[in-house]
Amino acid sequence: MADWLAAHPAAALVDLPSAAGSAEVVVNATSGGASLAALTAAGAPNLAGKPLIDVSNPLDFSAGFPPTLTVKDTDSLAEQIQRSFPDARVVKALNTLTAALMTRPDLLPEPTTLPVAGDDDQAKAVVAELLGEFGWTDVLDLGGIGSARGMEMWLPLWLRTMTALGTPMFNLRIVR
Repeated sequence: MADWLAAHPAAALVDLPSAAGSAEVVVNATSGGASLAALTAAGAPNLAGKPLIDVSNPLDFSAGFPPTLTVKDTDSLAEQIQRSFPDARVVKALNTLTAALMTRPDLLPEPTTLPVAGDDDQAKAVVAELLGEFGWTDVLDLGGIGSARGMEMWLPLWLRTMTALGTPMFNLRIVR
């Protein structure tokens, strides 16, 4: 971390409340098991009214690899976050692919599809605009926050696909 900070002198290291309080858009890229605690530490007032991009996945590695999901089928971590922070404008996005591709979809040889889900259409529009700035050309709105269930349930198959391919550098494309 010290090397990264030295190479990026304009970056500041701040606590969670300060980071969330000064952000226009909050990104939850924590481990799924730590998400609610981290967002609680950031402070509900600091999340209120802001788009909150939930990148986390409810993966449980306690029994080894491959992990199971701590929540599935009738709920999702994104829904739990939305219920816990009702004034935040939660958008599930970027959780279905490896970190290297999140802001660099051009690392793949052809365009792919990025799903998003959330109850707030304006927040989804803000997130879609940001994703466009990253280079995403096919952002698929799956609807309300309940659609995050499927996005999170993709992870067990994603992990097995990564193992079969020997690389995390892949994504899906929805042909329509």
